[in-house]
Amino acid sequence: MASCEEFEVTVHTSPGPTCGTFNRLWLTLIGLQGETPPITVNKGDHHLLPGSMCPIRVKANSPLGCLVLIRLHLEAETGFPDLDWHCSRVEVCRLADRQAEEGGEGGTAPEDPEVQVFLCDRWLRTADGDVELRSGKLCLLKDEKEDTLKQQRLRQLQHQQKLIRWRKFLDGAPQCVDLNSMSELGPNLNYTHQSKSNNLHFLRGFVGRVEAWSFTELDTIFAHSGHQNKIARFVKTHWMEDWYFGYQCLNGCNPLLVRQTRILPPNLSITSDMIHPFLPEGSSLEQELQKGTVYLLNYEILDGVPANMVNGEQTYLCAPLCLLHLNQQGQLLPIAIQLQQTPGPQNPVFLPSDGCDWLLAKIWVHSADFQCHQLSSHYLRTHMLGEMCCVATLRQLPEIHPLHQLLMPHVRTSLQINIQARGSLLATNGVFDKAIGSGLEALPVVISQASKRICYRALCVPDDLIDRGVDKLPQCYYAQDALRIWDILYRFVVNWVNLYYIGDDDVQQDSELQHWITDINTHGFRQDAGLPQSLQTKAELSKFVTMIIFSCSALHAAVNFSQLDFSLWIPNCPASMRRPPPQVKGAVTEDDIISFLPDVSSSCRVLMVLALLSQPAINFVPLCHYTEAIFREDAHRQLVGEVQAELKALSDNITERNSKLELPYAYLCPEHIENSIAI
Repeated sequence: MASCEEFEVTVHTSPGPTCGTFNRLWLTLIGLQGETPPITVNKGDHHLLPGSMCPIRVKANSPLGCLVLIRLHLEAETGFPDLDWHCSRVEVCRLADRQAEEGGEGGTAPEDPEVQVFLCDRWLRTADGDVELRSGKLCLLKDEKEDTLKQQRLRQLQHQQKLIRWRKFLDGAPQCVDLNSMSELGPNLNYTHQSKSNNLHFLRGFVGRVEAWSFTELDTIFAHSGHQNKIARFVKTHWMEDWYFGYQCLNGCNPLLVRQTRILPPNLSITSDMIHPFLPEGSSLEQELQKGTVYLLNYEILDGVPANMVNGEQTYLCAPLCLLHLNQQGQLLPIAIQLQQTPGPQNPVFLPSDGCDWLLAKIWVHSADFQCHQLSSHYLRTHMLGEMCCVATLRQLPEIHPLHQLLMPHVRTSLQINIQARGSLLATNGVFDKAIGSGLEALPVVISQASKRICYRALCVPDDLIDRGVDKLPQCYYAQDALRIWDILYRFVVNWVNLYYIGDDDVQQDSELQHWITDINTHGFRQDAGLPQSLQTKAELSKFVTMIIFSCSALHAAVNFSQLDFSLWIPNCPASMRRPPPQVKGAVTEDDIISFLPDVSSSCRVLMVLALLSQPAINFVPLCHYTEAIFREDAHRQLVGEVQAELKALSDNITERNSKLELPYAYLCPEHIENSIAI
């Protein structure tokens, strides 16, 4: 009598209220020796309802051998809406074969049946065609024992590479995903951002007013829109003070630019005598340079960039060089500002003794910093980097690959938020077009210039802090907190890598991993940026993955959620300037300064956008908290528990430190850091 195998299969629908579907589900069991014909799962009284279990018996007329895959196929039901379905998992129990039960020739006593779990944890659509699920643990290609599973990995990547393609967004910058809309993205790469309510009531009514502010009006609007923001109130009180200018270089919304210098740039036309009054008594500029107490802000990527037309008026950009000195109290003080890169008689160096000229020069630096922060530190180094790594991961690492599972919770959301940004904020009639000094004509120039200057060391926190000489500054809380977070993430990644890579040889021989890093290099930053062209060691791999996770979580938290705090008082962070930079000293009065600032309409438009971007979501996922089922497996669950405990201890430490500070720095408190770029 022919042998017949029988299986008890249970299909689990996820519990969310929209997870069920009317669609017909077909299921096929695939073993190493054969497969079953497709069988309908939801028929009769069985429905794919939210949180439901659909049990069915599946008979195989010939032996399947070891069960390795389950194929699912959704088919629309005539007359019913074609709803996406979220499958949690499929469980399969192989029952004793008929021949054994009947005691036939060659029969053996049945053993206790084992349940095989085929995780799904994603949305399925009728448009997806066949979807194959695997059982078992994550593994590298070298650890696949069966050709059937190797072929399944390859099929999945070939399918993904058809769906997820590269596209050039800007010349000289990392490429983006070749998709234009949320619908093209599909439900598994979409997410819902539940924003808290923003109080924009006091800003909306100004959008139609295009004339200049008065300081009295600025005071009034701040009293209404900024009165509950402690940091913004501190900014308003201290924005004109030199020590606070330096503090913002270290702990403001753009802490990535200031760097120690021991050699002055040749295009900064200052002399030792010029700077002497602002240095310690008995010292000189040469001595301070040698001691390492001189720092520089250089906005060279703005040199020659065309400025925007805002509300029908020309705005102006400059590319300042700002020299700062670290005094004996640990304060970083600006001591010289040159507003353009090319020295000359119409490009004076402004000094702290220059009165109103000095205040205006600092405002120009803040305005230049706004442009570089938004386009380089924020958009390029977090949003574009995250999207670049997400696209490469989807195209080159199959879902069963351990690094696919580790990385996707940190990079997945970057696709949606960047598609939205390219369609709104960075598009015609968006805020860059209508309200910011570096408008749509400047945007590709600035981003490509910033991309040319990116180096791998700058993306890796320990290297970056050392290279910029800010690693030991007592008042640089960004540096202190960023380094501690990096170290915690690095240990987590090292432990994850150690689960799957025994030695460095495993890294070198992982062809999927090498294709992944090649894809990133081919479509990302320039070839001489120092990113590894291949991955040779476990340490090298761990560092690179840590860089990605840090950039898409902690760095984004530091440069994004701080924006509104430092911009609510408009003179501290003007998004555009309405008059050209001064070319002589002594021509500006205190009353003139307001005429340089952005008009009422554009500044309120910018503040409304920053209010939206700076608001954490109600449903935000904290750093290293994972909702995916794969992280609940034993080995993974232990690593996640360990990293969460370390991050919790750091949160408590930062909270205690901040309680003793007049001006707390909380942007890198882990409990406030989102796991990915979701806004």
